[in-house]
Amino acid sequence: MQKIGLVVVISGGLIVMGLILLAFGNQVILEGVSQGEGIVSKNKEVIISAEFDSLKTPMGIFAVQSMNVEKDIMYAKIFNPSGNEVIAISIDKETTEKTFDILETGEYKLIIQSVDDEEIQVFGAIGPIPDEGKKLLSYVSVLILIIGMIGLIGAAILKIKNKK
Repeated sequence: MQKIGLVVVISGGLIVMGLILLAFGNQVILEGVSQGEGIVSKNKEVIISAEFDSLKTPMGIFAVQSMNVEKDIMYAKIFNPSGNEVIAISIDKETTEKTFDILETGEYKLIIQSVDDEEIQVFGAIGPIPDEGKKLLSYVSVLILIIGMIGLIGAAILKIKNKK
């Protein structure tokens, strides 16, 4: 009976540690990412800006999310600090992500536009691609969570076996 209690306590501790690491990992990954939301239509656009240092960050990433997606009515564009268009894509699914090159230091802008009169709620984000160390922290936290949950399942199985 004491073994089961010990397994439950250790598993619970692992789950708590995994949740803390997961929250911390998400915060670290989202560091430097600018987010925004708004309504786009023929006369309205959403603009989200982020600062990039081309010496530290060779690649950026942006994402656009919207519930009402119809083909060829919404577009996302990235402009570099000089005002030149770096990339332009049509938004044809609920969540669209794309990477782009950071060739100069300064403020990059994500502009989300629509050619339709109907107002569409959108969410957008732009920032640097997280490095491998930051991604690894996220994977480790999920692994710790899974190990903790397996421990709890094992404790439940032991408890059932001991009752018989």
